[in-house]
Amino acid sequence: MFSPPVKDMMFTLNDIVEIAELTNFEIFAEAGSDVVEAILDECAKLMRDEIAPMNAIGDRVEAKFEDGTVTYPPGAIEAWKNVQELGLVGLASEVEFGGGGMPQSVFAPVQEMLCGANLAFAQLPSLTIGAAEAIAAHGSDELKEKYLHKLVSGEWGGTMNLTEPQAGSDVGALTTKAVKADDGTYRIQGQKIYITCGEHDLTDNIVHLVLARLEGAPEGTRGISLFLVPKFIVDNDGNYDIRNDLRCVSIEHKMGLKGSCACTMAYGDNGECVGYLIGEENKGLMAMFTMMNTVRLHVGLQGVGCAERGYQQALHYASERVQGTPVGGDGSKATIINHADVRRMLMTMKARTEAARAINYMNGKAIDMAHASRGNAQGKYWRTLSDVLTPLSKAYGTDMGVAVVDDAVQVHGGMGFIEETGIAQIYRDVRITPIYEGTNGIQSWDLANRKLKMDGGEGIKGLLSEIKAFAEEKLNGDLSSMKPSLLSAVDAALDVSNWFLEMHGQNARAVAAGSVPYQRLMSETVGAWLLAKGALKAQDRIAAGDSDTKFLTSKIVTAQFFAQRLLPVSTALASTIKTGDELLFALDEQQLGLA
Repeated sequence: MFSPPVKDMMFTLNDIVEIAELTNFEIFAEAGSDVVEAILDECAKLMRDEIAPMNAIGDRVEAKFEDGTVTYPPGAIEAWKNVQELGLVGLASEVEFGGGGMPQSVFAPVQEMLCGANLAFAQLPSLTIGAAEAIAAHGSDELKEKYLHKLVSGEWGGTMNLTEPQAGSDVGALTTKAVKADDGTYRIQGQKIYITCGEHDLTDNIVHLVLARLEGAPEGTRGISLFLVPKFIVDNDGNYDIRNDLRCVSIEHKMGLKGSCACTMAYGDNGECVGYLIGEENKGLMAMFTMMNTVRLHVGLQGVGCAERGYQQALHYASERVQGTPVGGDGSKATIINHADVRRMLMTMKARTEAARAINYMNGKAIDMAHASRGNAQGKYWRTLSDVLTPLSKAYGTDMGVAVVDDAVQVHGGMGFIEETGIAQIYRDVRITPIYEGTNGIQSWDLANRKLKMDGGEGIKGLLSEIKAFAEEKLNGDLSSMKPSLLSAVDAALDVSNWFLEMHGQNARAVAAGSVPYQRLMSETVGAWLLAKGALKAQDRIAAGDSDTKFLTSKIVTAQFFAQRLLPVSTALASTIKTGDELLFALDEQQLGLA
């Protein structure tokens, strides 16, 4: 049971993110509200009627590995064809490569509903889009000509290959080798693990983006290059009959996402694995980050999609389950939605989901605006905003995905622990999202380190100043109850930001120790600001005579709930952040419990 919330999505796009601004640019002139809503409506039908019903099937049947090949669960091939026909994979890709030319902020709700419908199935389009973006940004004209149209159409799939058994998140420790051949191609040799969609039967070719190290390259991340390594080698006529020297060794038995595979991939067992350099030698991590930043936004939206699905299932269950007599009621039995604690959980779930959605959609707009206004001051503003919002999108989106679905299990009570209700699967599936594509600890450190130090801290300080000015000028009258908590959060975030900037020169480990709560404080400050913007627009629409008062009033109340009930908890984290790292390392390993 999943119904994509198109109305909520359009409110976020139009009234909070204000994507109408994008239509002022020629490249996004076609992205008017009516067009966007029509796209989302068509996508929602596919997700509700075809993709969502496959979710439980995929979890039960699982992806199967046999003799080096992976077979996806029943219905997956047909579903992928339907996704192709609707043009969803290339919706935001450039028109010259066969894409739809839509903004990232328009693809954001498509990604959200795809992940809410079936997170396992959603893995392939996200990775394929990311691979196409990396090739488009850094690949040679020959590589673009051979591969982009097939990736953008969804005829071929894409992957990203970073992780190795000994390296994990320490990408600089990778050992996969690349040796240049006489014909200008490279021979790749090594093993990668946890490669999502590394092998499958949904497409007849798979384009792997592989990080490897040239002989004599510098140590660490400075010596990494990026290579395009196809499952089948494509000749100059577009034929692909020759199998490359690569194979899927095995697939993982996972906690969730069982309808898709995570592979161990071996490259060059026979020394003949052909790869093609993307970008420049030893600058592969920069090229890969083109893909990774897009994928991080997509992963943040995975969290939002699962949060929305979890909320819908909990709301439905709470509205039907009759149990107990609510405190303050008339003494008769009632559905559990009337119990105060269940209502607390539902309101918390709704508010967190809408805040995470707004952050991710705003990040999509920032990416679009930076792209459309390159080379001027406005472009710099939006590029900086995107830099700041990317770790918030990924970390907060997925943290809230897990938190909201956890509450959904609790709302179900004992039935939440039973597989047949389906909510246990959503929890198992979403739990990976704070881990992959850079753990949320890494995202938080990126925010507190690199992103905070940009321009001497002016990027984050400028955003916080913008939020403060909004609260002081706009939150008046019926919305004034949100002002104190939002201003307190801004002051706390500014105080910690300044302390971090000081501590970077004295004890960077103290910054690392406080980076995760700092990310939560920043995320909820930004989330409260965006929800407050929506509340202001809802108030204006009601005053102008908009008859959809129940929906609009819900946006006002949700923003107030977030600001008054949730934001103060994050603000209180500021005092704990400044305790530093001393207590974290006060016990040695033996005292922690190691023999």
